[in-house]
Formats: sequence, C-alpha cells, structure tokens
Amino acid sequence: MRFTPRRDAGMYGYERALAHGGFARVAGVDEAGRGACAGPLVVAAVILDGLKVPGLADSKLLTAARREALYAEITARAVWSVLVVPSAELDRVGLHASNVTGMRRVLRTLSVEPSYVLTDGFGVPGLEVPSLRVIKGDRAVACIAAASVVAKVTRDRIMADLHGVYPQYGFAVHKGYSTPEHMAALASHGPCPEHRFSFVNVRARVADGSGVVALPGMVNNEQMGGEDER
Repeated sequence: MRFTPRRDAGMYGYERALAHGGFARVAGVDEAGRGACAGPLVVAAVILDGLKVPGLADSKLLTAARREALYAEITARAVWSVLVVPSAELDRVGLHASNVTGMRRVLRTLSVEPSYVLTDGFGVPGLEVPSLRVIKGDRAVACIAAASVVAKVTRDRIMADLHGVYPQYGFAVHKGYSTPEHMAALASHGPCPEHRFSFVNVRARVADGSGVVALPGMVNNEQMGGEDER
C-alpha cells in the first residue's frame, strides 16, 4: 500500500497519512558519511510518534549548533537508535551492502518496533514491516530528517575524536570527505587505519612499484570519495 501526502502537507505529511492508514509508529532511517573516504558510516533510525520538533530540517542544511540542539531534543523525547559501521567493515563488505544491512540492523535495535519504515533515497529489502523509499527524504519527511540529524551529529563527534588521534589529516574540519585540504594531507602522510581503502583516491596512496596494492578481504568498490552528504 502506498501513501502520498499532498504537496503542501509539510515535513509531517507522510507520518500523518500513514497514521490515518493505521500505521502509528513510523520509523525514519538515514545515514551520514556515505561519501566520505575516511571514518565510519553512521546509520540512525528515529520514531517521532507524534512529536513535533521545531526547526527540524535536513541535517546538511543546518548549522552545527542547530544540529546539536535538535539532536538533544530528538534523543531526549523520541525513540531512536544509532549504528556505527567502521571503515574496515565498509572495505570488507562494500559500501552499499553495508548501508542497506546497517539500516536493517539499526531498525532491529529500536526499543519500539515500527509499524512502517521510511528510508532516504533507496529501498531496504527484507524488512519485516512495510516500507517506502522517499527521494530526498531528509528534506521531505520529519522522521527521516530527525534520523539524519542523529546520524550526522554522532558521526561528527566521532570524527572530532579521530582528529585527536590523527591530527595531521584535519578530520575535525572536513569530517573525512575528499576536500582539497584532506587530499593534500593524504598525499603528504598516506592513509591511516580510518581511511577507506576501497576508495580509489585512498588506494592510490597504497602502492608499490607495480601499482596499487590490494588489501586482503577488501571488495573492489572503486569509490571516488565524494563530498556529498556532509
């Protein structure tokens, strides 16, 4: 069954439409760090259950201070869960497979079972409840936007901690994305264990005289390490 709210329904339109259809507990799922070439992927799930969060929006459109304030409110009042997928697992399993599996895993760790799931961008097969993918869902659906905030703040804090361990890369500033500053540091220092060796811009720095060294157990993702999803 498919529910499509009116265009003017606002951020909470999907959840209201689903509630009218008998689905009271709607979980939104989103991730942070998919396009980074260093650091973990963080996946979050949030059930607002009627909670209205003033100022809620896609985490990428908010200031860091505003994200922190929204994170505090969401984690204090909503049902939520977060999952951290380390870079080594992303290399071993593959980025997209880890993303989809991570969404399944984080939904299972919610303290309340959702009756319907809304995901950002792509579908997640194999769920035990109905689900719907929403293109640009973090800008259109409140529970997905809330999940984007939880995932983004969690990951930014992790990257700030990693900056203390590997200050030469500037993780606290660019959060592991492929900025010119990050690429310059990568060229100077080579990759650290938190880099994703399945990304070609990282693998290019792990080379001997015959070419790129393939790491054991690593899938061939050939990812470029984009700058999206900050």
